[in-house]
Order: sequence, then C-alpha cells, then structure tokens
Amino acid sequence: MYTASFAFFEAIWEAGITHCFVNLGSDHPSIIEAIVKGKREAKGNFPHIITCPNEMVAMSMADGYARLTGKPQCVIIHVDVGTQGLGAAVHNASTGRAPILVFAGLSPFTIEGELRGSRTEYIHWIQDVPDQKQIVSQYCRYSGEIKTGTNVKQMVNRALQFATSDPKGPVYLCGAREVMEADITPYSLKQEFWDPVELGGLPKSAVSKISEALAGAKKPLLITGYSGRNHKLPGALVELANKVKGLRVLDTGGSDMCFPADHPAWLGLRFGADDVITTADTIVVLDCDVPWINTRCKPREDAKVFHIDVDPLKQQMPVFYIDALSRYRADALTSVDQITAALETPELASKLEVVNAEVEKSVVEAYETKLATIAKAAEPLEDGSFGTGHLSRVLKKVCPEDTIWAIEAVTNTQFVHDNLQPTLPGSWINCGGGGLGWSGGAALGIKLATNAENGGKGKFVVQIVGDGTFLFTVPGSVYWIAKRYNIPILTIVLNNNGWNAPRRSLLLVHPDGLGSTASNEEINISFDPAPDYSGIAKAAAAGEIHAAKVDKVADLENVLKEAIAKVQAGQTAVVDCKVAEGC
Repeated sequence: MYTASFAFFEAIWEAGITHCFVNLGSDHPSIIEAIVKGKREAKGNFPHIITCPNEMVAMSMADGYARLTGKPQCVIIHVDVGTQGLGAAVHNASTGRAPILVFAGLSPFTIEGELRGSRTEYIHWIQDVPDQKQIVSQYCRYSGEIKTGTNVKQMVNRALQFATSDPKGPVYLCGAREVMEADITPYSLKQEFWDPVELGGLPKSAVSKISEALAGAKKPLLITGYSGRNHKLPGALVELANKVKGLRVLDTGGSDMCFPADHPAWLGLRFGADDVITTADTIVVLDCDVPWINTRCKPREDAKVFHIDVDPLKQQMPVFYIDALSRYRADALTSVDQITAALETPELASKLEVVNAEVEKSVVEAYETKLATIAKAAEPLEDGSFGTGHLSRVLKKVCPEDTIWAIEAVTNTQFVHDNLQPTLPGSWINCGGGGLGWSGGAALGIKLATNAENGGKGKFVVQIVGDGTFLFTVPGSVYWIAKRYNIPILTIVLNNNGWNAPRRSLLLVHPDGLGSTASNEEINISFDPAPDYSGIAKAAAAGEIHAAKVDKVADLENVLKEAIAKVQAGQTAVVDCKVAEGC
C-alpha cells in the first residue's frame, strides 16, 4: 500500500527533513500506518519520529533544531485543537525566522463511509471547523490544504520553498483523513527544482554610499539582531571592524551570536536602548527588528542611517519604520563582504587611515572599561548570595568552551550575555520572539541537532531560563522527552521568586504610579511559595534526572561541576539557582 501519507513522509525526507516532532490523534490513522511502514521498510531513509506530549514543546524542538542548523524540520499535530496547542511557539518561529513545516489533519468530510477515512468517532463532528488554516496563517509564510494525494509532494516542496526562503519561517499544511488515506501511484520529484529563493547583495550605488559614509565617520555604529544566524557572518563583521577601527557593533536582538565578545568593537546586547545610538554619526542596521526604542533612545538628527535586511519593511509588523536614508533587501554576508571590499580602494583606504589613527585607541580603552565594569558588577554579594552575572561567569568557567547556550532569561538576559561573552558562531541562541516557554523544547532540539551534525557526539548544551518562564516550557513534557530519547542537557533555573518583566513594563509607563510602591504579591507577580523546579523535572523523568539547588556562592562552583559531570555522563540535570535581583 502506497498512500498519500507515505508519499508525504517520502517528500519531507527527500527535501532534507530528518526529524518529525509528533502529537498524534484521530486524524492520523494513515499517518501512523505510514510511520510503521517507514520504520520497517525504509529504515535509514525515513525521518526520526519524536513523540511530544505537548504541541508547543514539539514546535520548540523543531525551532531549536532549525535555528542551529538552518535545516527545516517537521511538526505533526492533531486537527484544530492541536493547531491551537502550538500556542506561542508559532509566534516564536515566525518572529525568530525558523524554517518549520507544520502538518495537521482535518476532520473527515464524509459521513456515510463513502471513502476510507470517513468519520468513525464522535469527535470528528466536534473538531470540524470552517477554516483551520486561519488559526495560524497570519504567522506563517505559507498555509495550504492538501486536497489530493496525487500532488502531495509538490505541495510539501512548495511549502518548504517558502519556509527556507528569506525571510524564513513556519509554514502550515493540512489534509483530511480521506485525502491522506488515498492510495496513489508512487512517484518522485527532482529536488533540484525546489531550491529556496536566494537573496543577492547590494546594488553598486549602495555599496559606494555606505562604504564612503563608514570611511569618513568618526563614530560609526553597526546594529544587528539576527545576522549571526549565518555562522560565517560574525567573521565577516570582524574583518569589517578591523578595517574600520572606529566601528562598534551593538546587538539589539540577542537571538544569535552576531559579533564576538573578545573584539574591541563589541558593545554587547542591549534591547534597543544604549547611549552609543544617540552619539553615532553613521549607523548601519543589519538584519535587525528593533534597532532602537524611540521613546527611550534614538539617533541624533544628522546621523546617516542605512538599513540592510532580509525583510527591511517588516511585512508582518503593522507598525514599523526607522529614519534611514536608504533601505535594501539583501543578504547580510554578501553585503558586508561588498562593503569591506569597497573600503580597500585607494581613496577610501587613505581616508580610513587618517580616521583610524584618531579613534582606534579610544575604542580599545572603552572596551577595556566596559569589561572591567561588567566584572565589577558581577561580584558576589557580601551576604554570600550571588546574582545572574556571577552565576554566568562561573558557568562560562566550568562549562566546555564550545558550549551552546539556549537562553530565555527575560529580564536577566543582559546579565547573562555580558558575562558569558560568547565568541563562537552558533554558540548563543535566544528565542527570536516573545512567547515564553521556548527554551525547554528548543534546548532539546539544539542538542538533537548538534548530535546529528557531529556523528552523535554533539556539543554540550545549556538552557538558562527564568523561573516563571521555566513553568511556561511545560517541564512535564520536556523532561519526559529528555529521558525517553536520551537527550542530556543542563538546565539552569534563575530563581528570583517571580515574574519581574511585568514590574519593569509597569515602571516604564508609570514610574511614580501606585504600582511602583506595591509588593510583588500586590501586583500578582510573586512566586511565593516557590515551586520545586528541579523536583518538577525529576518527577517528569520518573526520578532519573539530576536535581540540585544552590543559593550560596561558596557552593556554586561545586554544584555546577557535579551537574555538568552528570550531563556529560548522559543524564539531564536541572539546577535551581537562587539569584539576587539586578545583578
């Protein structure tokens, strides 16, 4: 039997998808048959199937995998309710530009047994909705319905072309039971005809305009957010910064390692507000969604601003604009290489030589001052407690040098980034969106990906997550999957007794309002009594997770070393770290 469902799995395998994260239901009899057939008859040429007891975790795993490798993965969920169960993961994949194919079944459209797959259960009436695609279509690059098995492979590949063409993102396909049950004649496609659309570089006029502006700038600034998704890009930016000695690089997105912290041009991660934005005379915005927050910080009136992006108009944001002289839809790496090459022309090189001599020393001094300030702020407190900054410095010290960090630290993200100071491409992956709960599944997906890319011996993966966000990750599902599929990760829970992000938002609008003097309990953001975070994870894995807690700096390094050793031996570890606020 060769059904549309089996052809679907053939299509995703032939297109390069290696993993399916599934949550199966009554719409999937033919999907289940195809999975069994594939495992028995096409072993080694069939996607790995990972059972996920929660849809958001499933999509977050696919997100983490795709974010590290750039390779799309598949999520299979159950009709309208499973589609709704994806929750904030759809937002995260969309804003984070993660290529993911989501497939959901549809309730059967026949009632009398006219076709194989007709309605057989009560729920088939209840889950029949007018337009299931509309649940997620505004977040997707493409959404469509498979209406016949005879072109299922074309539909899959069309969807994947959208998912993998910039701006990348999730796509959604659905198909009714009768359609997916249909017997069809086996066929194949020529995959070379289904490549994604490639972006080019800058037009010649843009290269000249931007390179001339950089060559003459006294305070040039490059602002980026997700350009480091291409792991070749950080090296290209280093080359540019080595040529333009006054250039400084600011990350205002934090979703990827875009520029190494061991370079004097590094300004670290600041979410859209930093003094350098207000003083720069030339600004290049490169693959960035929020270069600055106008109500808190914006460029000076005479600054020359250029915007280079895979999506410069931000087509899925109803309101977006920056005062840029020019904007270009172009590939970041190609564009940076073009600008760097242009700066080697004799005229611009001589101009740079003069400017570099004036500014190089001040840039180095500012960098050294910044590092010293960060180190001072991260010192432990006198009472023996510690903040997120110090915790991050100890983690950097005791974890393997090539560790991959999956970050969802919310209000503590800046402290984490300042002190981890990532330098390796692909080593820092933060949720690209605002839907809390990404990091649990994402860390598992990242670990699966690094194992797959390195012959089963992947890099060490650490999830750093806020205490409130930890609960959003659906830990009961995350740590069951970690145990079931032997995916060892280290989870660090930043326990500061509640959600601090709402208080921060409150104070930005009402700095002297009633809430400014209210307790966490009064504004409903307290986690008192605090849950047993590591205990929750341990219960989900039937007790087979290393669970630990630490609240004193004297114990911190030993507790972390023990947890690291457990993970390196193949057991997931969760460490509940009591951290002081504001450091």
